[in-house]
Amino acid sequence: MSFDRRAATWDASDRRQALAEAAARAIKTTFPLRSDMVLLDVGAGTGLLTRRLLPHVGRVVAVDPSAGMLAKLDEALLKSEERIETVRADIMAYRCDGCFDGIVSSMTIHHIANTRRLLEHLHALLKPGGFLAVADLMPEDGSFHDHGNEGVHHFGFEEKALTKLAEEAGFKGVDYRKIFTVDKGEGRSYGIFLLTARRAARP
Repeated sequence: MSFDRRAATWDASDRRQALAEAAARAIKTTFPLRSDMVLLDVGAGTGLLTRRLLPHVGRVVAVDPSAGMLAKLDEALLKSEERIETVRADIMAYRCDGCFDGIVSSMTIHHIANTRRLLEHLHALLKPGGFLAVADLMPEDGSFHDHGNEGVHHFGFEEKALTKLAEEAGFKGVDYRKIFTVDKGEGRSYGIFLLTARRAARP
């Protein structure tokens, strides 16, 4: 799947816009966002989630491996928004220990092979007391992606297994709940969950 090639029309999807809106709304109702917060958006893409959260925080670092997607994010913000930093990188190679008040992600972690290592890495990127909010697919049969499953490592995530991985990575107060349904017609509907948790605060 070439995200660079698909970047130009990515935001045109009403389903993607609605999903991002649902994820942003769920995050804002779960965690009190503040103007002094710095967030990390993992797999930010064109910024569908970033753009909805940025007005409520101080700064967002948007990380994505696709130059084309990040170019669309910059274009959407007219390159004039100083409170956002775009970083082209694989999240597993991104280093900034204990930098973020919160980490958010939407429809990205099923593209990352080792979920355990990812969660451990995200835990290390958070400040003590910082929050994690990840939206992604509930278990599906592999038919979600219309363009095939190249680069897809997981056909969704089951609640108990993902919760266990998050807790083993050090997260506290882990919660998994359905927040949205993607309806593609012809009986094809897919649940979207939001996993929320925190890194423990210092004693």
